[in-house]
Amino acid sequence: METVRQIACLVFADAMSLDITGPLQVFASANTERQRQGLPSCYEIHLLGNEAGPITLSAGFALVADQSWHQVSAADFDTLLVPGGAGVEAMRKNEALLDWLRHAEPRVRRLGSICSGALILAAAGLLDGRPATTHWADVPALQAHPGIILQGERLHTFDASGQDGDAHVFTSAGVTAGIDLALALIESDLGRTMALAVARRLVLFLRRPGGQAQFSALLTPEPCRTPKLAALLDWIPAHLGDDLSLDALASQAGMSPRSLSRAFVQELGVGPGKYVERVRLEAARALLQDAQASIGTVARLTGFGHPENLRRSFHKYLSVSPQEYAERFGRTISH
Repeated sequence: METVRQIACLVFADAMSLDITGPLQVFASANTERQRQGLPSCYEIHLLGNEAGPITLSAGFALVADQSWHQVSAADFDTLLVPGGAGVEAMRKNEALLDWLRHAEPRVRRLGSICSGALILAAAGLLDGRPATTHWADVPALQAHPGIILQGERLHTFDASGQDGDAHVFTSAGVTAGIDLALALIESDLGRTMALAVARRLVLFLRRPGGQAQFSALLTPEPCRTPKLAALLDWIPAHLGDDLSLDALASQAGMSPRSLSRAFVQELGVGPGKYVERVRLEAARALLQDAQASIGTVARLTGFGHPENLRRSFHKYLSVSPQEYAERFGRTISH
């Protein structure tokens, strides 16, 4: 008879609700899919709190911990997950919890974190010598632990083979990346077919690899000191296929190339060339997601010119190729 794997997740005051419910729903949905196939459930889910009972999360509602982590043996669990959220600050200073996690690490098959929960594992010293990621906003805090192999762009660091991550102690980025992590764990346990069935049932993309970069829109602060720069930033997105060299941009803005470069760095933190590349990349992503054009056409429309230039930019910033991005986030399109 197939072993029922015990999945436990810590829950604490002001934890992020989706860090807990997102991954756990993925495991629960795997049970549902198996039942539809006439197979027994293979996961049992547990919530571990400082004490058993209701615990209020950052969203304002409570989840009920069925057990206290003080009173259970970590050896009873197959997989232990640590969520993030505003309550992490208190938990990373909770020496009793950190000590319990240290004792739990060699006793569980898998120990992982979601979002800023990585900071709790880091405080316990469990990420030393291991690759780790977290929500992009918490990367500087994780960077304060020099023993960690920081890979802050990744979605998660789980890899069953141990070749591109860690199969025993691993981390994931913000919120929805915890769902990607759970799908990867199910694929490792039950195979890709089952993971696909779960993703399909939950209307999810399957599956963003752990090594894929954390995607986010290019959010640019409003330039307030240089009105000419503000006007130029409004102009750039409508002219991505034009010559956007430094000299061309300076001419459009009515500034010298040197003054323009200085304004970009002072107000946006990047030079003109890198800024233009990122805006072009954002436009290319949008076109590929909507399957509005072939990769060659996307490269031309967004100013990359040749598809190879587009491919290099995608790998540089997103760690995937344009074709892989289109297949995961849009409909399959032609070259």
